[in-house]
Amino acid sequence: MYENFDAIVIGCGFSGATAARCLAEKGKKVLILEKRDHIAGNMYDFIDENGILTHKYGPHIFHTNNKTVFEFLKRFTDFMPYEHRVIGRIDGQYVPIPFNFESADRLFGKEKSAKIKEALKKEYGDREKVTVNELLEGQGEIRKIGEFVFEKVFLHYTAKQWGMPPEKVDKSVLSRVPVVLGYDDRYFQDTYQYMPKDGYTKLFENMLRHENITVKTNVDALSLIHADAQSGKVTIGDEVYEKPIIWTAPADELFGCVFGRLPYRSLYLKIEHINKTWFQPAAVVNYPNEEDFTRITEFKYLTGQRIEGKTTIMKEYPMQYDPNAEKGNIPYYPIVGQENQALYDKYAELAGKIGNLYLCGRLAQYRYFNMDAAVAAALKLAERIS
Repeated sequence: MYENFDAIVIGCGFSGATAARCLAEKGKKVLILEKRDHIAGNMYDFIDENGILTHKYGPHIFHTNNKTVFEFLKRFTDFMPYEHRVIGRIDGQYVPIPFNFESADRLFGKEKSAKIKEALKKEYGDREKVTVNELLEGQGEIRKIGEFVFEKVFLHYTAKQWGMPPEKVDKSVLSRVPVVLGYDDRYFQDTYQYMPKDGYTKLFENMLRHENITVKTNVDALSLIHADAQSGKVTIGDEVYEKPIIWTAPADELFGCVFGRLPYRSLYLKIEHINKTWFQPAAVVNYPNEEDFTRITEFKYLTGQRIEGKTTIMKEYPMQYDPNAEKGNIPYYPIVGQENQALYDKYAELAGKIGNLYLCGRLAQYRYFNMDAAVAAALKLAERIS
């Protein structure tokens, strides 16, 4: 059966679906095996009991500077413009996140805020943003601003998100936390900021609608596939499969976690149906300090739906990943660090000994990918394979 396909893809998120579509358009017959009972991976969305398009695995907002990626995805759906805005609940007030001049105005008042803005402009000139790291390395007023943002916006949020003291989080994470030197309150500044008009699941349905693509859900590939680095062979069932296999699932599981399991952070996502038209003032409100959850998403902001008297929200509770637990059994975020990277490299080395095996995507490459980066990597891989 499997020899009838020119390539096999494990996983039907953006990485797997993109690669499959590209190979199919090159005339390759592709089989996708998906463990879940649905396509679209963590981008899967559905209409809930309130009639609201809800993202089952947390909010996904499309943004990119990559025109090639955007043009590729536009083939499979209509997009609607959407600029994402996030608000943080800090000292009892709602302020824009990332921290910007409006945040300073609301928290410090006009007089003190004016001094802060003057100091920032004098230090950084025409720059649009700086990192918290840069502020903390500054002197005087600059360092005080950095310490405030670090404590109120980053410190406790990070402790909840990663389940560890902030000083133990890899420095690259802190270097990505920006402070905007102006009043631009958009969460992203990318050229292309859109949402799929009919949702992500519909986008995937259209992408996978090709005569050369076969999708099978509810299939655990680990029960079928055996990768043997020593022989350099992959067997499916009892047969050696020598054509391309694109693996987008966790790399450690492919090799039986022989070196130990790669650590991830997971989430418990609690969906609530509210009998009011709007629950909060923005699509996402972050709760860095007081609450056990890190943020609340209200999906109608993302979908553009106008439904009176009803709304749907999602609270996110970070937790340790445990594949055998009732909650927290989905690997969301690779935990960055030298030790974990070294562990992943061992699995990548095993995979590299199998000539027709390709690791692709967030889980397989143990890297956090935005959606556009996942699509771009899959496009590149499919071109290389074909």
